[in-house]
Amino acid sequence: MTGRRGLGGRWVRRRPLRTRLAWAASAAVALVAVGVCAAAFVIIRIQMTRQLDLNLAQTATQLTQQTRGWGPTAGDASCRYQAVPCVQIVPSDPAKDPHERYALPLGTAARQVAAGHHPAYYTNLTVAGHPVRMFTTHLAHRDQALQVALRSDSVERGVRHAAWALSAVGGAGVLLAAALGYWVSRTGLAPVARLTATAERIAATRDARHRIELPSGPTAREDEVTRLATSFNIMLGELEQSVTSQRRLVADASHELRTPLTALRTNAELLARADRLTDAQRDRAAAALGRQLREVTTLVNDLIELARDEEPQPLVEQVRPAALLEHAVGAARGHWPEIAFTARIEQAAAAVTVPGVPARLTRLLSNLLDNAAKFSPPGGPVDTELALVSGQLELTVRDHGPGIAAADLPHVFDRFYRAQAARALPGSGLGLAMARQIARAHGAELTAERAPGGGALFRLRVPAGTA
Repeated sequence: MTGRRGLGGRWVRRRPLRTRLAWAASAAVALVAVGVCAAAFVIIRIQMTRQLDLNLAQTATQLTQQTRGWGPTAGDASCRYQAVPCVQIVPSDPAKDPHERYALPLGTAARQVAAGHHPAYYTNLTVAGHPVRMFTTHLAHRDQALQVALRSDSVERGVRHAAWALSAVGGAGVLLAAALGYWVSRTGLAPVARLTATAERIAATRDARHRIELPSGPTAREDEVTRLATSFNIMLGELEQSVTSQRRLVADASHELRTPLTALRTNAELLARADRLTDAQRDRAAAALGRQLREVTTLVNDLIELARDEEPQPLVEQVRPAALLEHAVGAARGHWPEIAFTARIEQAAAAVTVPGVPARLTRLLSNLLDNAAKFSPPGGPVDTELALVSGQLELTVRDHGPGIAAADLPHVFDRFYRAQAARALPGSGLGLAMARQIARAHGAELTAERAPGGGALFRLRVPAGTA
């Protein structure tokens, strides 16, 4: 039995969702229709039987008055005819029975009713080949029982007709339920079918530009399936953007690596023929090779850092941004001795701590300071400030260089993006992109703007919830 159930369950689970939904809806509606028809049949039968019992009781009440002076009376065959009752009076003592034979079957219960020891009752009988229903009641002060019978074939005929009619209605209800179930499953799962077709098309073509068509217009309603399709379209948009960004990153990285790798190969081949070079030429080639190796190493490390979207949770700890800023400014002064770095830390912000990875936050600050120093004129200042603004920890880094052009402002945090004025400067164009990624991974926001009076201003805000 268990094996059959398991086989049937597997067979059902292998059916399409549309088919299973249609079956479920049809079964539910069919069950309701059959239940309603069955309940209606029972009610009709009870009501028709109750009406016949009421007629018998009324007839018995009338005959009680008419037969007041009668003695024991055997029934006749009048109950053979429709709507004509068959009547007999039964004494409690069999010795007082009439000489004629009783037309209605007589049992011990009738004698007990006549003696007043049994309540009145109804009985279904067959008399002269016809179905009848008999009512037996006590005749007060006469020690007798009155039995009245009426043919019940009209009731049974009405019950049969009702059964056939309700069966037809139930069958039509089941067919209608099947049609409605199919229609509900077809219309209700249409967005799911489109979603499935879109997913299969994307899997076959590997093209995330496809979208699911959503209902539009004044009659369009937003239900669970529509929200699912909308969410799927949003996911496809994010996937398309991610794939595009990945392809652009690979293309940009390939372009950026091509030049230093070519130079590395050239210098390596040149050093391979060191016996033909003078000492000065050999030293220049070795220095160039070392410098290019450092550039490639830095670029590869930056790409690895950019490939990581989240900070490792085991490395997260409570850090004090004021201390990190002082350390980063001190390191920048050593790297850029010709630049005057200043650090202003408000007293209220000096003791604030935030959760984060110290090494990553230090990298963020170093990238901002290096970018500011790169665009500052020799001897020019780079101003940093840490303060609490409206419950948020805010860090600003400002240089006094040429600033950011309006056309470049929306792209300063893009990977490998380099403004026209920065293409002659050292760097790979990943520093600011990495800074923004580190900021987002720590729940902070990094923005760039043109500083009043010239120069660029970078603003880092840490939400109050993490400060």
